[in-house]
Amino acid sequence: MPFNAVKDDEVSVSISKKITLLRLFHYLLKYKKTIFAVILIMGYCVAVSLINPLIIETAVDVYIANKDYTGLIKLFSIAALINLLMIVLIKLRMYLMAKICNEILVTIRQELYTHIQTLDFHFFDSRPTGKILARIIGDINSLKDVLSNSVTTLIPDFITICAVVIIMFIKNGRLALAALITLPIMIIGIWIIQVYSHKCWQLHRKKSSNLNAFLHEDMSGIRIIQCFNAEKETEETFDQLVKEHRDSFVDAVRLNDAFGSVIDFSWGLGLVSMYYFGITKLGIDKNNVGLLIAFSAYVSMFWHPIMNLSNFYNQLITNISGAERIFEILDTKPEIVDQPDVIQIPEINGAVTFDQVSFSYDDKVQVLNHVSFQIQPGETIALVGPTGAGKTTIVNLISRFYDIQQGTILVDGFDISKVTIESLRSQMGIMTQDNFLFSGTIKDNIRYGKLDASDEEVVDAAKSVHAHEFIMKLEKGYDTELSEKGGGLSIGQKQLLAFARTMVSMPKILILDEATSSIDTQTEILVQEGIAALLQGRTSFVIAHRLSTIKKADRIFVVEDGRIIEEGNHQKLIAQKGFYYNLYMSQFEH
Repeated sequence: MPFNAVKDDEVSVSISKKITLLRLFHYLLKYKKTIFAVILIMGYCVAVSLINPLIIETAVDVYIANKDYTGLIKLFSIAALINLLMIVLIKLRMYLMAKICNEILVTIRQELYTHIQTLDFHFFDSRPTGKILARIIGDINSLKDVLSNSVTTLIPDFITICAVVIIMFIKNGRLALAALITLPIMIIGIWIIQVYSHKCWQLHRKKSSNLNAFLHEDMSGIRIIQCFNAEKETEETFDQLVKEHRDSFVDAVRLNDAFGSVIDFSWGLGLVSMYYFGITKLGIDKNNVGLLIAFSAYVSMFWHPIMNLSNFYNQLITNISGAERIFEILDTKPEIVDQPDVIQIPEINGAVTFDQVSFSYDDKVQVLNHVSFQIQPGETIALVGPTGAGKTTIVNLISRFYDIQQGTILVDGFDISKVTIESLRSQMGIMTQDNFLFSGTIKDNIRYGKLDASDEEVVDAAKSVHAHEFIMKLEKGYDTELSEKGGGLSIGQKQLLAFARTMVSMPKILILDEATSSIDTQTEILVQEGIAALLQGRTSFVIAHRLSTIKKADRIFVVEDGRIIEEGNHQKLIAQKGFYYNLYMSQFEH
């Protein structure tokens, strides 16, 4: 199958977890006032939790021992009041943190989407769409618990642990040492586990990304799969990816479970040590049994937050790889950017000059080799040649979708690297082989070429490419809703709509890359008649393998191996009986 699960595993970028966390927590600063209120609430809750064992100790060793039931009732009334208030405040804290975290996730998702929109073709050439979707949806969702628990777990539990230790040593230092003697065992065990656990979760994220990428590719190409009876092969690939995803998850969870086992062991052993030491060495008897009860509560209050912190750390190492992958994209700088000293290119006439232009996609294989030509405003230039010769690359460079390594490209005498990308591309109309249509109405899809186009301009554009007739035959005409990729329309109809979308922008430079490849001959004749007037006064670049579509071009460039080997109009190139002649005759000799 085309999708290679092993090959498509992503290369991990090593980023400090501390740096990643600091960047993530930076988003919390916007909500300082709310978080301060949450911290005050948590401070109250921690204080109540710390007081509760002292209340129990007082109740047992003072009021019950002295049979002071009136004092006991008063004590428990106060305890009930402060604990009820604590329950209410916990609910409020949960609501506030949920609101903050959801707003932060929206912010990160918007930042990521906006940044991805600025990235150039190199970024998308090297990444399947499914993996990009995994970043925007799955990886961001995974951050919710980390953000919430960083405030609601990390801070109060850390304070609780410190306070409990202080209280225990104030109450009885030797008993405290006995209860905490197993702490080094826990620290060493968790440190060993976390090293391997983080690697396992990184691997699991990669396997999730591979599965998403495969599913997106599979659903997008379902027609091809069914046409070639490849369902069995894709199912085998899917099964392999699902098993890898499952196995990586099981391995990661198995290590996560080890955290709890280490803490439970240390907790239990600490309690045994405390009871043994308290009873046999300190001689605790019925007169101060409240102290032992309070200590038991404090030991639980010590280990329970540690268990919470270990669960938080589990979440952290589970989801930090998602944050790393998000920040990896946010840190990816677009290669095609406006330089500091760029200017707005004025309204252009359409003169285009290539001066010794050389280009490579990977800095290894030269796609264009010292290409030079001059195009006058209003000329129609046809680019022909074998697949991979460099035709599409030439028109992509005019629009500055990639930056050249050598030479200069001028539009109306302006170096395109020294003008703003927006002012350059806004004066170009580009239609490629991919006639992608968005979900929405036909009118909205055509208007995508010029977002402020009036209804009249939309209709005129459709009429100019002879799309108006078939549109009006639809039940709702221009208000007909299209599904994803224009489902329900023929390939030719979708291409006509894409052509109208390009035409509505009224570009100064028009680029048609195999624009009529999916239109039948009769429709093509109508389109050629419809765009003839629009081509007048516009510089146009036309790429077509069907040579019948470019016979009327002012000049034809024959491109081979990254060079222009022949140039002239149709009659001139036929008379030369060179490459173009042979190419033309091979199509029409029958």
